[in-house]
Amino acid sequence: MPTTNTQPRKIQPPRRNRVLPRIEADANVGLSAADAALRLKNGYANDNPEPPERTTGQIIADNIFTYFNLIFATLAVLIAVTGHYKELTFLPVVFANIIIGVVQELRSRAKLRTLTLITTPKAAVIRDGSQLQIPCEYTVLDDIAVFASGGQIYADAIVVGGECRVNEALVTGESDEITKTPGDTLLSGSFVVSGECRARLDKVGRESFVAKLTLEAKKSNKKMRSEMMYALTKLVKMIGVVIIPFGAIMLYQQLKVLKLPFADGMITTVAALIGMIPEGLYLLVSVALTVSVMRLAKRRVLVQEMRCIETLARVDVLCVDKTGTITEPEMNVREVIPLNTARFSEAHIAQIMADYLGGGSNENETTSALSKFFTGDAKLRVTRRLAFSSSTKYAGAELSDGTAYLVGAWDKLLTRDAAGGVPYGMCEKHSSDGYRVLLLAQYSGDISTADRSLTTNPEPIALLLLTNKIREAAPATFKYFAEQGVSVRVISGDNPQTVARIAADAGIEGAERCIDASTLKTERQIRRAAADYIVFGRVTPDLKRRLIRALKAEGHTVAMTGDGVNDVLALKDADCGIAMASGSDVACHVAQLVLLDSDFSAMTSVVAEGRRVINNIERSASLFLVKNIFSFLLTAIALLFTLSYPMTPSQLTLFNVMFIGIPSFFLALEPNRARVRGRFLANVLINSLPAGLTDVAVVISVMLLGTRFGITPDEQSTMATIVIAFVGFMMLIKVARPMNLFRRALVSTMVAGFALGALVFSDMFNISALGGKAILMTSITCAASIPVMLVFAWFARRARTLLRSKVATRRRPRRVKV
Repeated sequence: MPTTNTQPRKIQPPRRNRVLPRIEADANVGLSAADAALRLKNGYANDNPEPPERTTGQIIADNIFTYFNLIFATLAVLIAVTGHYKELTFLPVVFANIIIGVVQELRSRAKLRTLTLITTPKAAVIRDGSQLQIPCEYTVLDDIAVFASGGQIYADAIVVGGECRVNEALVTGESDEITKTPGDTLLSGSFVVSGECRARLDKVGRESFVAKLTLEAKKSNKKMRSEMMYALTKLVKMIGVVIIPFGAIMLYQQLKVLKLPFADGMITTVAALIGMIPEGLYLLVSVALTVSVMRLAKRRVLVQEMRCIETLARVDVLCVDKTGTITEPEMNVREVIPLNTARFSEAHIAQIMADYLGGGSNENETTSALSKFFTGDAKLRVTRRLAFSSSTKYAGAELSDGTAYLVGAWDKLLTRDAAGGVPYGMCEKHSSDGYRVLLLAQYSGDISTADRSLTTNPEPIALLLLTNKIREAAPATFKYFAEQGVSVRVISGDNPQTVARIAADAGIEGAERCIDASTLKTERQIRRAAADYIVFGRVTPDLKRRLIRALKAEGHTVAMTGDGVNDVLALKDADCGIAMASGSDVACHVAQLVLLDSDFSAMTSVVAEGRRVINNIERSASLFLVKNIFSFLLTAIALLFTLSYPMTPSQLTLFNVMFIGIPSFFLALEPNRARVRGRFLANVLINSLPAGLTDVAVVISVMLLGTRFGITPDEQSTMATIVIAFVGFMMLIKVARPMNLFRRALVSTMVAGFALGALVFSDMFNISALGGKAILMTSITCAASIPVMLVFAWFARRARTLLRSKVATRRRPRRVKV
């Protein structure tokens, strides 16, 4: 059975051929190309401690050397010993499973390799005085790296120039932004929130902080699996444990108690065990998930964690950011509104902004938009810069003439008292019109402490109105989610009125229910707001994460889309994090899905694909478990009442191929957009129990009536095969609903295939000719199986209703007092 979790290839740490001296290169010059090459050659590179993909040999070995394949091989040897080689018809199915599993994994690996190259983060390093872009694994010890806003720190480093603000929440759990200046240490795995610095790589590869954490996590071997994969693995392990004692007891009974010849006893025992093994179920899941990954890849969606496909199918809340998701990421300055024309003319404002922006990097879309609008030459240089912070919502700069200016969110820099009410009301109006409103203000306090608190009220100079164009496909996308029962929450750092207006224009239902999230102080308030509001403005990165957690705590399955460093913590905590490839490197790194074209409209096909694959796996798995339930119960009854197992391996093979194997794979690839409800294993068991119990009832009836009316054992065996095929036909009709042309053709083909095998290849599948009495009894039993299965199905539906009502009661949100 192939596994759907891609295990990393185990490698040894790089051998350092020579001990090389440390180099303290100048921050503006960096290592020479020769020094870098020497370090790369001698094992000082920033290698990934465990590469993310398996080799071809490992894929082949993992598909061949499985527990159940070992059991099949053992059973084949035992059959061969008896000389009844026609009972080995189950082996081609086993070989087909292996080949299909290997081919699909190799195809998926090749496709994902191509897409992964697009999202592989690059490193900026200084070498020979020039800045280069190289893959992170080609950086070496003592390289001078350039870390800028939105980038993840890929190796432990020491700052040697510049200043930046870093968030270490991904590695330490602390979400505070920390200012890093020359001499400070940067931990690998953290990310730059704002600013830019140059740092010397101090620990690389396996010696870095994040590599040690990764290796320690691997030792614990606690891999996160989806609910479906956990349930399936648990079921398969249970079956694997149970069949050994079942087989031993059954063989003993057949040979010692019933006194059957060795060959007959062995064949019936093997038949019972083959019926218990879900030989194609794990393969079905593996192939369905692999095909799903490849389908998403064709739509330019990179799946970084296989389990997120099931999560997508269960999503009922989608949290989105405004910029880059509802709107295009690119911003434009629409208008500059002077607030104090007596002191600051339009020309003066333009010059202040040119000076303010001069010498700085475009660390975010807002700065880029301002730089494109204010294109004048700087006349004053920036002597001290205050990097933008998600917590304060503003940035600042001190110029060489001693003046200092702040640019940021108007509601963070203005107060009603200080502004006299006029600019404040003007800002509210423009915000409600959907503009991002920034305030340019002069600041007389100390700029170096302004990131903590403002000691004086800034003097308003001008309002800067910025706009984002709503994505063309956004309204249709949100309409789709509303129709599919997925509730949308907009979580943004912008002013709530601005966000609400844009959300309403994009067609998001309930957009008028907005709140300023900065007013939420307690966990109770956050949980209440998460339930009652649709739009959240002025949300800090940590509060985004807390809102995600609050929604999950209420029983929701939450997906989060984002593209910036302010989304990283929420992406990490969401059930499924989805990043835009055009966004920050760290956002792409922590997300489980990456939209390579940064096209939010692709989310409709992403959610639909998740629902399709999980619904179809659940439906097809029901076919497999019918056989397993039937075989376990029939074997238990045979052991309890000292009966011979009525069928042979070859007869079960014909049934398995025509009513389980082939149809399950075709149905697993069919469209299916229904929302996934309930727990996977419970759903599958409830769907398969009626047919499994009906199989047991009709086969026992055949055995008892056949013995009573003098039907030969060979005829009884054939009758049992026919009646379970008839029940399999009814089960196939049930799971194939609603019927369409393809599904009708599939069901008809499977019935014709079974008839062909039974009539034309009767000797191969051990199908005996039936007498008149046997034909009549078979017909009556098949007819009787219809009401029997309907009765069992009624009880199953009742059980499902009771189960869902209990789950709903347990998950019903509790109202909390504020």
